[in-house]
Amino acid sequence: MSAANCLVTNDWICGEYLRTRSQELGDALLQHVGITVVSVVVGVAVAFPLALLVRSRPRFAGPVLGLTTLLYTVPSLAMFSLLLPFFGLSAALVVTGLVLYSLTILVRNMVAGLDAVPAEAREAARGMGYGSARLLWEVELPLALPALMAGIRMATVSTIALTTVGSIVGRGGLGNLIEDALPTFFKAQVLAASVLCVLLAVVADLLLLGVQRLLTPWTRIRTAPGGE
Repeated sequence: MSAANCLVTNDWICGEYLRTRSQELGDALLQHVGITVVSVVVGVAVAFPLALLVRSRPRFAGPVLGLTTLLYTVPSLAMFSLLLPFFGLSAALVVTGLVLYSLTILVRNMVAGLDAVPAEAREAARGMGYGSARLLWEVELPLALPALMAGIRMATVSTIALTTVGSIVGRGGLGNLIEDALPTFFKAQVLAASVLCVLLAVVADLLLLGVQRLLTPWTRIRTAPGGE
């Protein structure tokens, strides 16, 4: 199907394109979701130890936060070019770049969440005989969870947007469709892929917000009107 088939009605909104290219759109969406999920999961796995390092060794805060911020400022084309010799034209190249971009958001929110845990809660847990590991997993992480989830939500939405840039190496999910349509300015394909990308970001954010509320039921407690 070409752009000419849509010109008789609306070259931006074309039902015929959606009907004939539904499989292509679905495959691109699945690739986009897969790259995003892997990137965010790996990003969290890398960011968490860095956040613990910063929290336990404040002298590392400057270097770690500075490095993650510097990585975020590197243009995507330059980032992928630097990683290309190590990963080649593969999905690993895109995932690694996205992980590096996510670190500045994840590490900062994790550190902020852990720092916000009340000192009284830590002291009470220590008084009950909690060791460092048990204190972290049973007291600090649950109390820091709202900030941690907020960071994961921001990183996920950011990653969904940045995944489209992976189209420069053929691993951009919906971004591949956008790039393929630009030379001929096939508006229906550009709009369909762009709308799906936006919807994916909205759905992912809402799903993570739902998970956050399930994991932190105490944050939904509100004082009844007229109560104390």
